[in-house]
Amino acid sequence: MRHFESRLQIACVRWFRYQYRRYARCLHAVPNGLFSTVQAGRIAKMEGMLAGVPDLELMVARGGWHGLMIEMKNGTQGKQSEAQKEQQSILEREGYRYVICRSFDDFEREITNYMGAADKLEPNIYDEI
Repeated sequence: MRHFESRLQIACVRWFRYQYRRYARCLHAVPNGLFSTVQAGRIAKMEGMLAGVPDLELMVARGGWHGLMIEMKNGTQGKQSEAQKEQQSILEREGYRYVICRSFDDFEREITNYMGAADKLEPNIYDEI
């Protein structure tokens, strides 16, 4: 992930975990591509890493969807790879909502539309874990 996408994703995750405290542990990143060696990459693939998987997964069912899959892209420059397009098709067919966010405003809008305002700023049930 490029540096811009990384900073954007960090800001989005922080915002989500503050705004939707009850669901803080339901949003997680998929760290595809973060390997220090070729061997580590091979092991990750054998463990189930898959090219094209979205950057963030929100495992909360809403509006008939099983969850929300979020691909972060660098403004207008970032484009989906063929593997990402294929994964989007599979996930949508299986009942997941898939969105591409190119800015913080995109992320905030998509999350708010998906989650609804009623769940905002609830206590974090995971604080005691």
